[in-house]
Parts: sequence; structure tokens; C-alpha cells
Amino acid sequence: MDERLETTVTTAFDPIDLGGIRLRNRIAMAPMTRSRAYGPGLSPTESAAAYYAQRASAGLIVTEGTQPSPGGQGYPDTPGLHSAEQIAAWRRVTGAVHAAGGRIFAQLMHTGRIGHPSLLPDGLYPVGPSAVAAKGSVYTASGPKAYVVPRELGEDDIWQTVEDHATAARNAMAAGFDGVEVHGANGYLVHQFLAPNSNTRTDHWGGDDQRRTRFAVEVVRAVAAAIGPERTGLRISPGKPFGDIDEPEPDATYLALLRAVEPVGLAYLHLIESPDRALTLELRKRFAGVFILNARAENGYSGPDQLPLIEDGTADMLAFGALFLANPDLPHRLRRGGPYNSPERATYYGGDDRGYTDYPALPAAEEA
Repeated sequence: MDERLETTVTTAFDPIDLGGIRLRNRIAMAPMTRSRAYGPGLSPTESAAAYYAQRASAGLIVTEGTQPSPGGQGYPDTPGLHSAEQIAAWRRVTGAVHAAGGRIFAQLMHTGRIGHPSLLPDGLYPVGPSAVAAKGSVYTASGPKAYVVPRELGEDDIWQTVEDHATAARNAMAAGFDGVEVHGANGYLVHQFLAPNSNTRTDHWGGDDQRRTRFAVEVVRAVAAAIGPERTGLRISPGKPFGDIDEPEPDATYLALLRAVEPVGLAYLHLIESPDRALTLELRKRFAGVFILNARAENGYSGPDQLPLIEDGTADMLAFGALFLANPDLPHRLRRGGPYNSPERATYYGGDDRGYTDYPALPAAEEA
């Protein structure tokens, strides 16, 4: 008699282990800046607690970019993790998410040269690996301002910035987070060190591919040493031009980065995908931990069309941004095939609770 064996296909709705934490599904809420840290000292509000708790059905929530130090801020009203009042405010957020059965990591984001002096306290000034200004402008309280030439970080400054990330990671754990994601993507400070057009140094922090990865590696090591590698993730965006980044040959840089961080044993790698699927697959093959993919999508943001990437093994988890912003119960909607609320771009940044906590969940959306 022939024996027929059933092949079990892993889907986005199956649980997964992340550094010893059992996640209910393989759907992550991607980090999204919302510029609504209106609490004391740039701390999250009760509305932020409601916003994240509404989305606790995600397997993993990664917060909006959170500055590890006062000088790491690049946009108005973004939260930090460098003061006691910020820790206390974030504790309300993590408590609300955990009460709803969710898991949440804090994303640490130092914006580096992306920003403006008017956004920084106490006479601080934007910094970068080199004194090279980004093209473009940033929104401030008095309107758009062109990016300035950043102050080049000296050796002591670099090590202090590394330690700032480690301290912020410890603060995140004190605030009740399940872990921390280091933001090495989207043209911010870690990415600025990785890219040859923003890092023109000739010392041991710049030059060839391996030296340009050093800052990212030191930040990751410091965070992992502070809170444990099983609580540490890294986000990267090879070849993405956001923040006036130019990486004409990213493969060598990011393969060197993976070789350097491999001994750390990170919980996950979070990739913002470029048009180069071949690089995605190579990074996936070389990374031993959980591979989270913010997949490239033809319509501008990822959605249900990307779900087969779990089934075919391209990724372990999928991260969704704009669609999660507009659909607080996104895993349920993805499982049943919709319907989906459309995100309103006009309410992405700043403002009140409109476009923040008022997107309806099912069945309220069906009734509406």
C-alpha cells in the first residue's frame, strides 16, 4: 500500500518563536513615524497606548522610530527613550499592548544628518559620519528647512553614540518592551555610516565596505550586550535612496555587515526590500535568525499579495506599514481576504486622533 504523506505549508497565520517569545502569527506591524509625542518631554500619550493596543493582534509590533538621545531627533514631536518620564509613558503603552495579548519592540532611531538645529534642544546640532549635507528639507514648526551640513562625529562622539543606544535599550526593557530594533535603514545615522556618499571618512570608521559597517556592528553589539541578543533586531534597507543615500553596489556592504553581526546571534533581521529580489534571497540564506521582510510592492505598500512569501520560504515574517496604520485588525482582514480601510496620507504625521485611533475594526467597518 502506498503511503501518502501530507506536506504542511507554513502560512503567515502560524505562530513562530522569536528569541524564546512565542508570537501568535508571522505578521509584524512595521515602524511608522507618527509625530504625536505630545506628552511631557516628548513622551507618548494615552492615545499612543490606544493606537498600539488596537494593533496588538500583530505577531510583533515595532514602534515608531524613537530617539536614543536628545540629539538623535530629526522630526517634530517624535518620542525618545532617554528620560525617566519617557520610560514611564512608554510603560503605559507596553502595558496596554501586553494586556491585549501583543508583543512589542521599540525601534531606536538616531536620525543623524536628517533634521535641523531648530528641532534640537540646548544648542545641539545634527551630526553625521562626515560633513556632507543631505539634499532636501525637513518639516519644522516654522515650515520646511533645508538640511544643514552635519557636524562630523569624532572618535569620542562615536563611542558616546554607541553607548546612548545601549542605554536606550536598557531603558526600553525598563519600560516593559519585549526587545529593541536598531534602525539601520532609511538614510538615518547607522545607514549614513554604511553608505559611501554620506560616509567619506578615511579612518577605521569609513573607506571600504568592512570599515563602513563598523558603526552598525558596534551599535548592534552594544545593544545586544545590554539586553541580550535574543531581544535585539536590526533593520536595513540596502540600496534604498531615502535620505539622499546612494549605494550603487550594496551587495558587498550588506554581506559584510551580516558576516560581522552573525556571531552576535540577533533575534531577527528586518529587511526593507529593494527591487533586487536576488539580494533578498541571499541575505535570507545567510542570516540564521528570524528573517522579517517588508516586501517590495507594486502599489506602493505591501498587502495581501505578499502573503505567499511566507509559504514559499522567502521570509519567516512579513512587515506591513501603511495597511496596518489604516487597519488595526489587519491579521484578521488578511486571513479573511479583506475588506481594507484605505490609509489617509494627510493624517500620517502630527494632528489629533483622526487618522490615528479612529480607523474602524471589523465588524464595525462592515456595519459602516
